[in-house]
Amino acid sequence: MRIAVTYENGSIFQHFGHTAQFKFYDVEENRIVGEQVADTQGSGHGALAGFLTANGVNVLICGGIGAGAQNALAEAGIQLYGGVSGSADEAAAALLAGTLQYNPDVQCSHHNHAHGSSCGEDKHGCHGGDCRH
Repeated sequence: MRIAVTYENGSIFQHFGHTAQFKFYDVEENRIVGEQVADTQGSGHGALAGFLTANGVNVLICGGIGAGAQNALAEAGIQLYGGVSGSADEAAAALLAGTLQYNPDVQCSHHNHAHGSSCGEDKHGCHGGDCRH
């Protein structure tokens, strides 16, 4: 299995469609056996699903993510764990341990962020990335 996490400076980047990097975790027998950080080369939104597929990703952990990207991931057969924040390494480990806290109903309306909040953050009651106030 290969896990991808939207990545910036060790943390989960909070807007899937604007992520410049992913951190990949290669998993065998439920433990991480390899890690790699990859640049997205400027791919955005729907193109990122293809980027993940080309890199053999089975699972994505991210902050906020819009419906179009969610659909593209579903069509590619990539399992989504959205609405996650904090350390990328800790999130990957928590997924493998079965303790990852995520929002199965994460939404991101990235054109309507109020108060400077980002997708996935809960600064102003965004509830896992639904920042439409």
